[in-house]
Amino acid sequence: MSEQPTITPLDTLWKAPAIIWTILAGEGLAIILALAPEQNGNRWVLFGALSLMVQWISLSALGTLYLLRRPLSRLPPTFIANITLLVLVACNLLVCTASWWALKGLLPISSESWLPTLLRFTGIVVIFGLLGLAAFQNHWRARQLAVRAKQAELEALQARIRPHFLFNTLNTGAALVHQRPEDAERLLLDLADLFRAALAGPQVIPLSEEIALSRRYLEIEALRFGDRMRVHWELPSPLPQLQVPTLSIQPLVENAIHHGIEPSPDGGDIRITVAQGKQQVVITIENNLPEGDARPLRAGHKVGLTSTKARIQAMTNGEGDVITRTENGRHITTVTLPA
Repeated sequence: MSEQPTITPLDTLWKAPAIIWTILAGEGLAIILALAPEQNGNRWVLFGALSLMVQWISLSALGTLYLLRRPLSRLPPTFIANITLLVLVACNLLVCTASWWALKGLLPISSESWLPTLLRFTGIVVIFGLLGLAAFQNHWRARQLAVRAKQAELEALQARIRPHFLFNTLNTGAALVHQRPEDAERLLLDLADLFRAALAGPQVIPLSEEIALSRRYLEIEALRFGDRMRVHWELPSPLPQLQVPTLSIQPLVENAIHHGIEPSPDGGDIRITVAQGKQQVVITIENNLPEGDARPLRAGHKVGLTSTKARIQAMTNGEGDVITRTENGRHITTVTLPA
């Protein structure tokens, strides 16, 4: 999984609701044409023939657009709309001509009236196509606005997670300055290296680099907690080759320290596991819950959890997720990513 695929206006056409509505609209058009007053003969036969023609036109147009999806994806949406209308008209002419030669014995249309009928049918198809394109363009604009709003939300979360990470790490350094100045100096040097990688890098990094950032953060926190914090890693070798948002696993590790290690006088265990399956990669962060009425020393705002969940869902188009649960006295956070 590298970068997100580019979403084009045509992608909506391959969804099941769009195909179903296309079929239903075609059946509605066939009913209207079969019930027209000027039509003679058996209207059921006419409806069946028209239904067959309309569905062949609409489905063949969808199939043609699907075959052309790669070159069309590089064009602006306006060009795609015009080409879609041309494809619909071309499929209409081909299907109507083929239907006339195959069903001319069943259709109550004479040879003399065939060309005017074809032109009228083409006009109806063009009108329906224009109405469909207008509705589709409104849908696409609404979808683009929703994507921009989601992107703005993600950027706001990203802007919050980095200072959040900085302030919490500086709190660790402040706690060591007077009591253990040598450790505080080492922490600041590690913090400089960590932020050079975290802040100057891209928004998406390999999982191995995100795990390395989390290790550096745990090394910093180990200066403060010492033996109170016991970390266990269960990682496959090599790590799965996939991309994750920068600073996505580290905030979850930070939450485990904040809610599990910090409020407990005896500390606790943190277990970080990466498991790779055929279709997904599962990253699990577990920590002990403090006993009794112990509460975190600082109020949390769930910035890290919210940011990680939103960015992973956006990056994987909803296929990935972050879920938390409590089980047997342990808090478990599970990150699921498509493999």
